[in-house]
Amino acid sequence: MLQFEDTDFVAPGGSTAVGVSDSEAGTGVLGGTETSFKRVRIEDKRVINGKADVNQLVPFKYKWAWDKYLAGCANHWMPQEINMSRDITTWKDPSGLSEDERLIVKRNLGFFVTADSLAANNIVLGTYRHITAPECRQYLLRQAFEEAIHTHAYQYIVESLGLDEGEIFNAYHEISSIRDKDDFLIPFIETLTDPSFKTGTPEADQKLLKSLIVFACIMEGLFFYVGFAQILALGRQNKMTGAAEQYQYILRDESMHCNFGIDLINQIKLENPHLWTSEFREEICGLMRKGVELEYRYAEDTMPRGVLGLNAPMFKEYLRFVANRRCQQIGLDILFPGASNPFPWMSEMIDLKKEKNFFETRVTEYQTGGALSWE
Repeated sequence: MLQFEDTDFVAPGGSTAVGVSDSEAGTGVLGGTETSFKRVRIEDKRVINGKADVNQLVPFKYKWAWDKYLAGCANHWMPQEINMSRDITTWKDPSGLSEDERLIVKRNLGFFVTADSLAANNIVLGTYRHITAPECRQYLLRQAFEEAIHTHAYQYIVESLGLDEGEIFNAYHEISSIRDKDDFLIPFIETLTDPSFKTGTPEADQKLLKSLIVFACIMEGLFFYVGFAQILALGRQNKMTGAAEQYQYILRDESMHCNFGIDLINQIKLENPHLWTSEFREEICGLMRKGVELEYRYAEDTMPRGVLGLNAPMFKEYLRFVANRRCQQIGLDILFPGASNPFPWMSEMIDLKKEKNFFETRVTEYQTGGALSWE
């Protein structure tokens, strides 16, 4: 029989948990051994530096994170489901694509095959360790798997087209516009993946928040968008339709990753308002400006001439528009007043619920259950 006494919870190793009410803590005798225990209280949950047991998913405090996890699961897909036969025929045909169009495809694959691996490493080796809300961790696990699917998709495209794997997978070493973006990101990833890094002080918590902003708003929320627009523009012209369809699925996933990251950032700000200083905000604005500059250089490199009805100056406007949006989403003033969106069709690419896609290959609504509601 269990016998209960009011007491603090004594964790393994002898440490006493804090923030536990008498009614929710106690000891019991189970199998002849006295065992201390506690039950999780919602008020003890926090996104970072939480005191509740990270192994206990419920009671939910961050329902938005759980909802995004369920939405991600409902929209599972695998690269092999997409037929690449038309792409292969187009790629092998000397007149199937112009040299500028071929450059766009190879540069995009060169960036993305590494970028999603960086994203997965950042989640698994860094972010996950420092987030103490189980609901948010649950989504991060799903996100990490989706990053693996994206890397798989790029490899599947490379293999299907018979591209030089050494050229594509080493592009981040050999192509300066790709390397510069990765070099910008890596220090922020290394902050979180450093085994000695721990949250709990204002300085450390600001480093974590800064890395999360770079990851969600600049990497996933800005650095991916030139490539997405370029490949989807090919698809809109009925070229490389298999690759474009996979990019459309990836864009949908990454849009949710970005939205989750922004929700996470804003929740941390809400729970830790002392981190959001004017100096910190100015530093983030500087990073956003640098991100726009680096992605624009990439746009110039991938399309030195106009192609697909696109040109690099159009991307300068687009990146400023996207950067303004990201700033507003995390509570910053816009950086580029008057910037407009030259690609309004991009927003349509995220919504895969309603109809057969423009590539006319198959229905793009791939859900194992439930329906998505996009903001």
